[in-house]
Amino acid sequence: MRILLLEPYSTGSHAQWAAGYQKHSNHDVEIFALVGANWKWRMHGGAVTLARRFMDSDVTPDLIVASDMLDLTTFQSLTRRKTSATPMAVYFHENQMSYPWSPRDKDVAQNRDKHYGFINFATALAADAVFFNSQYHLESFFTGLVGLLKHFPDHKELGSAERIREKSSVLRLGMDLRRFDGYGGRSSGGGKEGPLIVWNHRWEYDKNPDEFFKALRKLAGEGVPFRVAVLGEKFSQVPVVFFKAKDALGSRVVQFGYAEDFDTYARWLHSGDILPVTSRQDFFGASVVEAVYCGCRPLLPRRLAYPELIPEKSKDAVFYDNYDEFFNRLREWLAETTPADERLRAAMLRFDWETIAPQYDRVFEHLADGAHVA
Repeated sequence: MRILLLEPYSTGSHAQWAAGYQKHSNHDVEIFALVGANWKWRMHGGAVTLARRFMDSDVTPDLIVASDMLDLTTFQSLTRRKTSATPMAVYFHENQMSYPWSPRDKDVAQNRDKHYGFINFATALAADAVFFNSQYHLESFFTGLVGLLKHFPDHKELGSAERIREKSSVLRLGMDLRRFDGYGGRSSGGGKEGPLIVWNHRWEYDKNPDEFFKALRKLAGEGVPFRVAVLGEKFSQVPVVFFKAKDALGSRVVQFGYAEDFDTYARWLHSGDILPVTSRQDFFGASVVEAVYCGCRPLLPRRLAYPELIPEKSKDAVFYDNYDEFFNRLREWLAETTPADERLRAAMLRFDWETIAPQYDRVFEHLADGAHVA
């Protein structure tokens, strides 16, 4: 079967997801992608560019799968001569209805933020099937969608939410976890310098770096030994808290910035001891899965999608409900030498493409054949 995968925002987990499925699928997967930059313009104009590229090509797919950053309605209207009989699906890595907007974003103040949620809504409505990377994400999408539709003055079309739900299902994010194998042993707790804390998320507002570094600065003030490796991808606008924390923590910061290559990134994760997470938004948690697979001990908020990642028996050991609990648990863990749970690490393999790709293949085959997949 021939599958065309459309990704207008090809960076980070979006790019890895597309390339990973292409590599591990038994089907012929063609990727049309644009560089992951200027996300708002990608949601507006990405469909126009990708439609032109598709119409100029000789690609004749049996199925088209788009990421949530594509305005599928625009793509359909511009390609209908070639795609009128081609089933189309959308895969939601995130959505713009329940995604937390930065208070510094001018679109929020001018009430223009609703438009991006509307693009997601129209895309889901037009698609033949809608996939989410977690059950938490699916539920938060529909909660946000109802709120969005109620915002409008009339003809709110509330019934469309149920029509979308009927064709929606969860399809977990596939990840190339086995490539992390063979990058060294575990940390021994760091000796006098203390355990290694890891941050491997994007350097953005929604990952809540303020609470993360607030805790670290307080622990440093108490004289608690630890080191911190600040990894993860950063973009043009970086919250100033990162640079203030670097100055405040001084020599405790042993890495500050995006790893120069995968080998370096993998070695840092394998050297890490604790992964304290403070995110306000995570519809799946790819960076958490990577770090846990490499042996980091996760300290996670009970909110968001994280309970779907962690086996039931491990939940009491790794979850917290508020900042005080987070801080106290982190302080306790820094004083311990408890190794990471190997069963927890092994459980992450269920997200490896070796397991996930056959699931995608079966679902997409049914969709191309006209079967109902939800």
